[in-house]
Amino acid sequence: MLGGGEVIGELQMSWDEVLDHGDHPFDLSFPAVRDVQPSITLKVAVVHAWDDQIGALFDSLVDCEIARDADAGHAQFASYMKSKNVSHLNDAMEHFQLVLNQCPVGHSDRAAALTNLAWVRLQGYIRNDVQDIDTITSLFRDVLALRPQPHPDHPLSLYNLTEALNWRHDKKSIAADICEAAQLYHELLPLCPEGTYLRSIAAGGNGVDYVIDECNVLPTDASDEGIHLRRVVLKLCPLGHRLRPRTLDELARAVEARFCQHGSIDDLDTSIRLWREAVSLCPEGHVDRDTCRNNLAYSLMSRFKHQGNTNDFDEAISLYEEALHLCPVGHGSRDQLLDNLGSALIFRFSKCGNIDVITRVISLYREALTLRPPGHPRRYATLNNLALALRTRCDKSYVSEDLNEAIDRCRESLRLYHPERWRTLLNLSSALCSRSMETQKKEDVEEAINLCQESLAVLHSTQGLPERIVRSFNWTVAAEQHGHGSALEAYSTFFELLDAHLATRSSATSRREAAVAFHDARTLPADAASCAIRCDNLPHAVELVEQGRGQQWSLASRLRTPVEALESANPKLAHNYLELSKLVSSAAQSSATITDRAAADRAAMEYRKLTRQWEAAVAQIRDLPAFSRFLLPPLYADLQAAARQGPVIILIASQYSCSAIIVPTSGDPHHVPLPSVTLADLTNLKDRFARAIRHASTIGPKVPRNDLIVLLRTVWDEIMLPIVNVLRHDLKLKYCRIWLCPTAAFTSIPLHAAHPFRTNSDGSKEKCLEDFYICSYTPTISALVRSRQMMKKRVTPSFVTIGQGQPGSGKGKALLAVDSELELVHKLVPATVNRTTISGDAATRAGALEALEQNTWVHLACHGKQDPKQPYDSHFVMRNEHLTLLDIMERDIPHAEFAFLSACHTAVGDEETPDEVIHLAAGLQFSGFKSVIGTLWQVDDSVAKHVVKAFYENMFLDLKDGGVMDCTKAAWALNRATHAVKTKVPLEQRMVFVHIGV
Repeated sequence: MLGGGEVIGELQMSWDEVLDHGDHPFDLSFPAVRDVQPSITLKVAVVHAWDDQIGALFDSLVDCEIARDADAGHAQFASYMKSKNVSHLNDAMEHFQLVLNQCPVGHSDRAAALTNLAWVRLQGYIRNDVQDIDTITSLFRDVLALRPQPHPDHPLSLYNLTEALNWRHDKKSIAADICEAAQLYHELLPLCPEGTYLRSIAAGGNGVDYVIDECNVLPTDASDEGIHLRRVVLKLCPLGHRLRPRTLDELARAVEARFCQHGSIDDLDTSIRLWREAVSLCPEGHVDRDTCRNNLAYSLMSRFKHQGNTNDFDEAISLYEEALHLCPVGHGSRDQLLDNLGSALIFRFSKCGNIDVITRVISLYREALTLRPPGHPRRYATLNNLALALRTRCDKSYVSEDLNEAIDRCRESLRLYHPERWRTLLNLSSALCSRSMETQKKEDVEEAINLCQESLAVLHSTQGLPERIVRSFNWTVAAEQHGHGSALEAYSTFFELLDAHLATRSSATSRREAAVAFHDARTLPADAASCAIRCDNLPHAVELVEQGRGQQWSLASRLRTPVEALESANPKLAHNYLELSKLVSSAAQSSATITDRAAADRAAMEYRKLTRQWEAAVAQIRDLPAFSRFLLPPLYADLQAAARQGPVIILIASQYSCSAIIVPTSGDPHHVPLPSVTLADLTNLKDRFARAIRHASTIGPKVPRNDLIVLLRTVWDEIMLPIVNVLRHDLKLKYCRIWLCPTAAFTSIPLHAAHPFRTNSDGSKEKCLEDFYICSYTPTISALVRSRQMMKKRVTPSFVTIGQGQPGSGKGKALLAVDSELELVHKLVPATVNRTTISGDAATRAGALEALEQNTWVHLACHGKQDPKQPYDSHFVMRNEHLTLLDIMERDIPHAEFAFLSACHTAVGDEETPDEVIHLAAGLQFSGFKSVIGTLWQVDDSVAKHVVKAFYENMFLDLKDGGVMDCTKAAWALNRATHAVKTKVPLEQRMVFVHIGV
């Protein structure tokens, strides 16, 4: 800025000429400015270039005498800029120091004096004629403090300080200076409208762009402060700015680094969003195209390992392939791309099993290893990856040389200290386990299990739950194969990790997808129980099988847990928990329909935010003395409440042994060995039943079902008779209720229909299971406990019959008996009960859902379809849209009591995850119905009505005397009905109906 109305150097201009000159950063259009003495009121900045590079910036001074004293300094500085004579610079600084001395703190000209002195000194520093940049910076700081917002010269003072910081950083490389300059530019630019002179010099290559460039080469800082700085720098790069891709990349690196430190999946989502934008800004030929693609792919693979979403995996593979194509032989990043692509392709091999895939992976790693010779900082990673690939190929092709090389490569990697040691520990453990199967060397087994435990001990949350789950699974396998004492600990660890992993998914479908990803571990609930049985710990066997089964139902039901006791103990905590549960549930439902990837990522972040709040509320509840186990896996004492009305029989189908555990009303559980039954036998039995049922549908109703009879006799002799003997002789239980809780392969066998089909010596028929006991099923023990708890809430019953016999084109054949079945049920329901019927055009998806929510008793007759690939899409066929299992699950109907599902396949589970018991009947039980009649296979509507008629006649038998509708009678009524229709209904159509619940 100019003081005293004079321009430095040979160029002289009047104030009028100054005001007309365009090279100043401020709007000077205030009233009558030309009529005011400029040395008194005018504050104007004029920049003039000397030598086309260096500019001097002076402030006007109000006090005329002081301004005249400053003129000498101006003149000396002008001479210095022209002659480069340091003596002139020293004279100028002395004069300006003298001016400053005349402007003490509080003086109106102090800011101008500080600015003039600082600018003269800065120009000297730029020309290496002044060394003290720290004092210069301090002077500009003092000026800024004297000119806070909204002072008219506040923007210029901001700019002056950034110039000093930039020059100090340029000479001394002090990171803090360039960071501060970025913060100041972030404040400055909004104050400089487009088109102003200050905007043009601030936003130029020596201003903002210099700061962005220098910030982008700073080391990655994952602290909150470091990430905040990166966000500030990004704001300096609006859309279209040439440095925005690189700046996005640097911010994404910092956020991902914080994920690696703390494990917040939100950070990983954020890094992916940032890299997606960076990739979109790097078209063909862009220098950062390969880097951004590699980085985005790496983050997607990290999220895939953390959450198991296959969309992330597929996208990462595509990005890696493209990035590698952009990095030919000789490119500096080729080793990294080779390593990363190989790591991703290993996951593809695990899904497709194509040996060519793993052979290519090994080739990629071998090339990468040549590019990372001894001494390379990342050689350890390639060694470990190559070992993993070799062991994986050995598992497929059984080449012992691969396995031995894998062990050698692991040991070489472990000799190199590195932060990912846990990966190599796990890899070596698995390789040793594989070799021990061939060599039977005990030392390999002991080392393998110790390594596996060590790798779990050094885990960090950022490694991702899927990886930790795989490790714990490997631990269970190794411990079981060699009888190691840590097996039960391994099983518990697996279930806890899988539960935590599934809890990160917002929707039921994504939770099942995550569970299916661990296909090889689907037998673990039964295996864990078998292990506990062998350890002679039956209560723990019950706890483990319950902890490992029905996890998806368990996770969903946590949001609907009754809290009456909590409301009495602490109403505030109870209210907070219920409100958060509603928010989490709502977020989960809304996220299920999102298809856009970026929007899905945002929804997932919001879901996790709510989940963390919900988990904090649960933690507060557990701090209460009486609620320390709130929502934790139930103990045996908790589970035994399910047997209040009769024993629960858990049928364990394990590769190690098959048996049953009877949970009695009180006391310890009872073990029933099934020595003649193996898992292979059950699988064969299941397949034979399927064939027999299909065959029965093709023959006349009077033709004997000999193949079914043989199979049901096998079920009686080999499975149910040993159990009945314990119930009758050890527990002294006569005709009463029992609940069957089958696991794994047992879930596909009609246990309730077990029958000897033999005649006693006296000519009488030998009794079957349903002659001895009234059979019900329960998906899990916890589901039965929950239904019993909900029975406390009873309301006036209302009954609705829903039927759809004319589903429409492409939705199945017409069901001609539906209308007559609805009419029959309507007549059998007591007239004192509120009864409604929905059929024909009214039987739509929306109409059926509304009826389910508004009535406590439901009879539903229509087509039913179990979807084997996506069980949550299993549905009832309505007039317009399907009524899906997911639709039903999303309804919370706490007062619902009973549902009769007169439709096909309503109680058939999911083959991929049999212990999750995902079917329509279980969905109705989850939504609130305590007692449900479902079907195991196709129902013939022409004969089903006989069972329906007999059922309701028994169900409402005593209501003529003023009795109350009681859903707990459903199992007994079904038992009586199947006996009553033996002469009218074929065997497979009698045994198709099962009871679930109370």
